Order: sequence, then C-alpha cells, then structure tokens
Amino acid sequence: MAIAANATTMRGPMVLKDWGQLLLLGAIWGGSFFFARIAVAELPPLVLVLFRVAIAATALQLYLALRGPSFRLALPHAGLFFLLALANNVIPFSLIFAGQTELGAGVASVLNSTTPFWTLILANALTSDEKLSWNKLAGVGLGIAGTAVMIGPGLLAGLGGPVWAKFALIGASISYAVALMIARRFKGVPSPVIATGQLTASTIIMIPVVLITYGPTGLFAVSPPIWAAVLALALLSTAFAYILYFNLVASAGATNASLVTLIVPASAILLGFLFLGERLELFELGGMALIAFGLVTIDGRLFAPRRIGAAPTP
Repeated sequence: MAIAANATTMRGPMVLKDWGQLLLLGAIWGGSFFFARIAVAELPPLVLVLFRVAIAATALQLYLALRGPSFRLALPHAGLFFLLALANNVIPFSLIFAGQTELGAGVASVLNSTTPFWTLILANALTSDEKLSWNKLAGVGLGIAGTAVMIGPGLLAGLGGPVWAKFALIGASISYAVALMIARRFKGVPSPVIATGQLTASTIIMIPVVLITYGPTGLFAVSPPIWAAVLALALLSTAFAYILYFNLVASAGATNASLVTLIVPASAILLGFLFLGERLELFELGGMALIAFGLVTIDGRLFAPRRIGAAPTP
C-alpha cells in the first residue's frame, strides 16, 4: 500500500529554500568526516556512535524543554522512532564502520552516494507522489558518476576490498533509503521532535551495545581535543543537521532529501581545501561539475519546455 502523500498533488521541483537547506546539510555532513577523523584516533567506532547520538539527544531534549514544542508529541510514535533509529543510525553506522575496515574512503563514498538510487526505487514502489522519472534516474546516475570521478585515484586504491565490505556499504545506503520512507510517516510532527525522538531512541539502543562490547571502564578517558571534535560532531553535524534533514524530508520529499549523499563528498573535499590546506585537483573539479549537472537534471526546470507568456515557476 502506498504511503500517503504529504500533499494532494504530485511533488514538483524543489524551491529555493529546499535547495538552500540541501546544500547547507551537505556542507555540515561533509564537515562530520573531519570531526570523526579526529575522534576515532582515541575512541572506538561504537563508542563514538554512542557519544554522538547521546550528546545530540541531550542537547535537543534541553532545546525542546526551553523552546518547545513538547517532546510529548513523540510518545504516541515511540515504536516508529525505534525503527527510524535502527534504519537511520544504528544499522548504517555499524555497516559503514565495518566496511571501512577493509575499503578505502573513496570507494566507500561512491557506494554511500547510491542512496538516492535506492530511495528512488523504494519511493516509486511505496509512495504516490514520488514516482520514477527519466530525469531523476539520469540525474542520480550523473551524481554517482561525478562522485566516482571526484574521488579519482582514491577510488582506484579502494577497489580491491572484499565483496562483503562493499555489500556492507550498499546495505548502509539501502538502510538510509528505508529510513527516509519511515521518516515520511511522521505526519504533522515538528522536525525538532522527530530529530530528538530518533536520537533518543538511538541512545537507548546504543548504551547496552557499548557496555556489553567494551564495559564501562575508560569510556571517558580521552583528551580535550577529542572531546572538542565529539561535541562538534554531536551538536553541529547531528543535532542541528537532523533538524534540517527532517525538515527537508517534510518539505521536499524523501527522494530529494536523499540527494545530500551526492553533495557530502564534494563538501568534504572543499572544506579540506578551504581550511586544511589540501590541494584541489582538476579531476575533483570535474567530478563536482558532474554532480552539479546531475542535481540540475533531477530538478528538471532547466530542460522543461517553456511556453511564451507562461508564469514563472516560484
């Protein structure tokens, strides 16, 4: 059965506000790789996941307590929040960390960028307002190709990994697509409440996982620079980012929200160039241009036939 649409009409191209939120979210999640790279120097991956979701959930609970809306709006949807937490945090984070023990960052980024493709397939099967179209398929294909070109030699270095690791990254992308289908079901629930509910459920799941795996001893014994990276990852790249993410799902739809995975690698490379002194290669610029062309193709307005005297699209 198709999930009910957020509106009575089919979804059209994203408006300027949606594109702004998508690009900002891509920039923030691109920065998360920088913070995580610092944090994993002293923290095991599962412990980092717990700190990331727990600190973000605490910050958002305080935000709701001070500014509203009430977290009580989440309580009738408790079961759905645990499903969302599993599909959007626990399962994909675990699969990505496992896969990256064997794969280079380049191939991992390309496999993660397939999320819009899986979202298109699921949305076409399960929704009435996000159907497959040739411009969307072509745009996603261009975006994935652009990611591969942008990674360049880094992609070639990671191609020799085991098949199971590649399936782990693809599994994470499919899990993110499933999460987007779940997120659509929170009709009328404000984005801060959805973000808080998901991260609170993720924290409840991760606490026993970490305690059973590592025990309570030494979990907090890390240096101040590591805590600074963890706080940045939790507060900016998780708490604030997920409010943007769920607001984008409600406004632009699951397929459009999934496009952020095409932007994140470009964002990470640009941030490295701007703030870490890393070189920006010609093939990276070419890959970014392909991604940009893919996003324009998905939007569709540039190639739409124009009628003389037609009113402009808002």
